[in-house]
Amino acid sequence: MSEKSNVRSWGAGAATGVGSMPGGDAREAAKTVTGSLETLPHLPELPARGPGADMIGRTAGMLVEVFAHLEPSGWRVSDRPGRDTRRARSWLGEDLDALEEFTQGHEGALKVSAVGPWTLAASLQLRGGEAALADPGACRDLTASLAEGLRGHLAETRRRVPGARLVLQLDEPSLPAVLRGQIRTASGYRTHRAVDRAVVEGALRDMAAVATEAGAELVVHSCAPGVPFALLRRAGVTGVSFDFSLLTEREDDAIGEAVEAGTTLFAGVVPGVDGPLSDPAGSVMGVRTLWRRLGLAPGALSESVVVTPSCGLAGASPAYARAALAHCVRAAKSLADNPE
Repeated sequence: MSEKSNVRSWGAGAATGVGSMPGGDAREAAKTVTGSLETLPHLPELPARGPGADMIGRTAGMLVEVFAHLEPSGWRVSDRPGRDTRRARSWLGEDLDALEEFTQGHEGALKVSAVGPWTLAASLQLRGGEAALADPGACRDLTASLAEGLRGHLAETRRRVPGARLVLQLDEPSLPAVLRGQIRTASGYRTHRAVDRAVVEGALRDMAAVATEAGAELVVHSCAPGVPFALLRRAGVTGVSFDFSLLTEREDDAIGEAVEAGTTLFAGVVPGVDGPLSDPAGSVMGVRTLWRRLGLAPGALSESVVVTPSCGLAGASPAYARAALAHCVRAAKSLADNPE
């Protein structure tokens, strides 16, 4: 196979985190991430702080003209911004303050993240308690609101770190289940019907357009089995982030076509929870094996793969989180130094 050049703003041999970090200290998290991941640092998420710092609440706080509050059953659409929205925006502001402090003069790639439109639609409840996913009109409104919110988030990040080359990551853990019709209704007795793949792809293409308008590159992260590589490639994403351990050979063709088209693979090869770490070369052995199986050129490996933890590090200890990020960096260097 012959691949397109896949050198992105982060360069070859890069590593990054997925998003979440343990603890509740924004400055400590930003210091760890920027100190460990010089090539592709990211804005940390700290869900341990509570509602509004969680993945859904954080993104709900970014929405424009759509508001949400927390119910015992989860996040639900509101008529006006309330305490939960204000808290979410406050946490995000604190995170951006910390990131700005530790990225003075930064001129490389910088990744920020938000929940993507389909995981948001599967998680955010309408006023009656059912997921927005049940209502195609609500899904369209939510996608439009998210697009506007992301424009603002990217602009604010650029204002704070003017030299950065921005990367937008959309977290879509529910995407495979949305496509398969596996999202349960509020009652739990049935599931929402599968969303048409063309509709799913169209919403993600809208997100790609938002990123392009802002001069950013778009990565979609999904740590669930069955990541739809072909759909994401067609939607125009720059990279796909996934848990490498969940791949099967059924995905080989779609992955090979994605790489040939210039899509970067963000390979989650380092465990996201505390445990022993292998040597760096051992962590990426599976990536090299995949590359050989696909018949891809070894020289393109470090340009086409970014090494990451398998998912967020919120469930890890602070010491392990630091070790995992450092391990990702060493594993990425191993790929660059010895792609064979």
